[in-house]
Amino acid sequence: MSRKIKIPEEDLIALLKQNDEKGFTILYDNYSSALYGVILKIVRSEEIAADVMQESFVKIWKNISLYEKSKGALFTWILNIARNSAIDKIRSQDYRQNNSIQSVENNVNLIENQTNTQTNFHTDFIGVDKIINQLRPEYQLLIDLIYLKGYTQAEVSEEFNIPLGTVKTRIKAAINQLRVLVL
Repeated sequence: MSRKIKIPEEDLIALLKQNDEKGFTILYDNYSSALYGVILKIVRSEEIAADVMQESFVKIWKNISLYEKSKGALFTWILNIARNSAIDKIRSQDYRQNNSIQSVENNVNLIENQTNTQTNFHTDFIGVDKIINQLRPEYQLLIDLIYLKGYTQAEVSEEFNIPLGTVKTRIKAAINQLRVLVL
């Protein structure tokens, strides 16, 4: 298991923008478990989560020049890339076809495997849950649905009969509150 290296975010960003492999290694070592947890919650398959994780890090590597610190923290940016990649995957025709073809027996085995691995995995994800639990209940729900379960803001608006503008405002407020809690 790799050791997490403490490095100021500005230094890490500089290394990444210089295409320095050491920077990418540090990024992967420090953030891969959190990103994997989010991806796994969305796609619900370890094999697919591993593929999406790899795709996400390739996107991060290729698009690091697009990152703008003024728009948010590096973690938020990479989390959005991973989350969007996972959502794209579950919405893809290939994913839907593969899931509809699986037999009932395979689905039962998949659920049993996920239950066992999710129990073991959550040791790295405990800190995130503690931080999210400090938010107001309506913020917790939105963060869970949008960032951990892959809902879009429009889907949350429709499902809970909340105006889309209110959903967007609450998400922004929740993210601002998370920044205060993390920093």
